[in-house]
Amino acid sequence: MTYQERIARDPAICAGQPTIRGTRVLVRVVLGYLAHGEPTERILTEFPSLTEEDVRAVIAFAAASAAEDLPAPSPIPPSVKVA
Repeated sequence: MTYQERIARDPAICAGQPTIRGTRVLVRVVLGYLAHGEPTERILTEFPSLTEEDVRAVIAFAAASAAEDLPAPSPIPPSVKVA
């Protein structure tokens, strides 16, 4: 299963912000829990409609979003010596 199957954007739900499909749980809320070091078990306790796969999909979604937004690294010129 891919994150695309678990993350949804619907203008009629939470103003189109990314949510876990079939819920109104915002991706950014789950990311906030993770960023503060909360374990998956705590997230699942706080949001009983979620599964461990949903939490992994949130992480995959964030990684894919970051990859899309980051510029490609510039090549290192041959004259620069890397240790």
